[in-house]
Parts: sequence; C-alpha cells; structure tokens
Amino acid sequence: MIKQQMAQLMLSGGLATALWCSPAAAAPANSTAPFAVAQRYVLSGTEHWDYVAYDAPRHHLFISRANHVQVVDTVTGKLFGEIKGTDGVHGFAFVPDKNLGFITNGRADTITVVNLDTLQVVDTIKASGADPDGILYVPLLQRIYVSNGHANSVSAIDIATRKVIATVAVGGKPEALATDSQGRIFVNLEDKSEIAELDGNHNTVLAHWPLASCDGPSGLTIDSATERLFTVCSNQRMLVLDAQSGRQVASLPIGGGPDAAAFDSGLKTAFSSNGADGTLTAVHEDDPDHFSVVQNLSTQSGARTMALDEQTHTLYLVSSELRTSRDSAQNSPHQRGTVVSGTFVVLVVKRQQEPTGG
Repeated sequence: MIKQQMAQLMLSGGLATALWCSPAAAAPANSTAPFAVAQRYVLSGTEHWDYVAYDAPRHHLFISRANHVQVVDTVTGKLFGEIKGTDGVHGFAFVPDKNLGFITNGRADTITVVNLDTLQVVDTIKASGADPDGILYVPLLQRIYVSNGHANSVSAIDIATRKVIATVAVGGKPEALATDSQGRIFVNLEDKSEIAELDGNHNTVLAHWPLASCDGPSGLTIDSATERLFTVCSNQRMLVLDAQSGRQVASLPIGGGPDAAAFDSGLKTAFSSNGADGTLTAVHEDDPDHFSVVQNLSTQSGARTMALDEQTHTLYLVSSELRTSRDSAQNSPHQRGTVVSGTFVVLVVKRQQEPTGG
C-alpha cells in the first residue's frame, strides 16, 4: 500500500495548495456538504501507518503502525489495546462469527490471527508468498484472501483450519481485493493497470480487465447490488466497471494520492481517500450507469487510507505531521519523513444533519 509516488509528493512544499486546483477540487461545490470532520483523536507513537479497518460489533478501529497495531475504541476515542509482533503490518480482515481477526505482516511474511475480544494472538500463519498486503474475508466461501505483493499471487486461507489451501498467480502486483455475492474475487494489479477476476470456488483466474486511463490502481470496492466496481488510480481518477464484464461505465475526478476506496450501500456513495492533497472524494451512484462527484472534503495531508462504518455512515482516516530533512531526502529517495510525536490523529468523518424544513 505504501506508494513511492506518494512518498515523493509528501516531501513537496505547498502541496495542499498546489493540488487543491486539481480536477477533483474544481468540481462544483455542494452548498450542503453531506460530510464533515467531526472529531479528531490524538494517539501516541512515531511509526508510519497503512491500512485502517473497523470492527463494527465492538466499535473498534484497527490501525497499522509499522510493527504493531493500535486498536481504538471509537465510542470514547481512547486506545483499547495494542497487538505487537506484526512486522510490516498492512491490512485486516474480520470474521465476526468466529470472533477472529486476520492481520497481514509484509516484512515478516505472516498472517497474525487474533481473538477480537481480547486482542490475544491465537495463531500465526506463514504466508505462501512474499509481502502479504491486501486482505479480504469472503463469508460465502468461509475463506480469507491475501494479496502477496512481491509474489504476484493471491492466496486463499480456510477459516476452519487456518491453512493456506490455494495460491493463484495473477500476473502482476496485487493490491486491494473485493468480492461479489457469487464468490468471485476481484483484485487490482497495481503495476499492470488491470483488475484480475478470480473464481473463488475453484481458485482460478477468469479474466484480466485492462483499466484505460488508470495509473497504479490501489483501492477497490464494490456495490454488490448493481455489480459495480470502483477502483481509484494515482492519476486522480476513480473508474467504475461492470463487475460482470469488466466494461468501463464511468470515470470520475478525485484527489491526488488515493490509496483506499469504500462503498456505503445505504447512501449509494463511493469514497476515495486522497493523501497527497488531504481530501476525501464522495461519488454518488445516481443509477447503475450514472455517477457524480458530490463532495471533496478537506481532511489532512497524508490521510490516504480509511475505514467505513456503514451503519452510522461514519468514516475513519489517520494522518500525522511529518518532519523531513534535506539529508534524509537525499539519502533515501523514498523517505516519507518522520512522524512528529503527538501529532498522529484519527479523523472522524460524519454525515451532517439533513436540513429541516421551516
């Protein structure tokens, strides 16, 4: 999930001002903006971050912090607990009926399994490919799917045995995953600008769909009801595809440096978290073939990943102030700066009250 292009952008001075003139920002303003940053929770630590995920039954937000996981109680905004020993932690998948959480550790090449009530580690699964990154639970199949970023493959893990039962070569660097109601798995191939369609029942590749005018697809989500896929691209576009055929339905402007996508089925709205210019783009599904950008909310530079609570229509993003130096930038072209202590925050984005008639 950590992009080189994003890293370089974060070093640029005056970034937010420059990118606010992007096509996404130029979209017509919504005078009754439906979302706003309602709260900010400050957390400790100077580690960088990646995915965040929301455990709805417990109101817990899981945040990846380089080599450990912070779990926040979203009711109080306080730290509930931590999970240590997750080297290169990326993503999360929750299995509510088994009370289990699965965590990908990219540097350790493992998947940590925890008890969601206690956060205690109950198992460690050896990944079948290097750099396990994106992760997805598919209830229909009772399996966890993992993107192995450096191995160009996707693995299936059986929930009951917690064993890898299949590994499928996908022909490119896999990123985020999504699934439909039929047991098909979709995965972005970041370096190929494609989506691979997998048959989850048989763990085979069905098709590769090229993404026209999409550079470095990262975040991916789906509206299962209308079978529409939403993928976000580093060249500031969100593409909408027909999940049956791969046909491109729409292309929408978003902000710079997107890294995650989410879909609120109740609001029929897709979201893109854009870290380079610190915005959250909301795209409304007017009908299965027509989509419109309804808001570009200012969040915070670096807030590139997010988690959605569909029940309350609340989104959670994280970011921090970064300190960079000329020496560090010269010594490492992918240097992302140092997290300034006391500035790491959870941004709580809530839907605003609908105006009432007078």
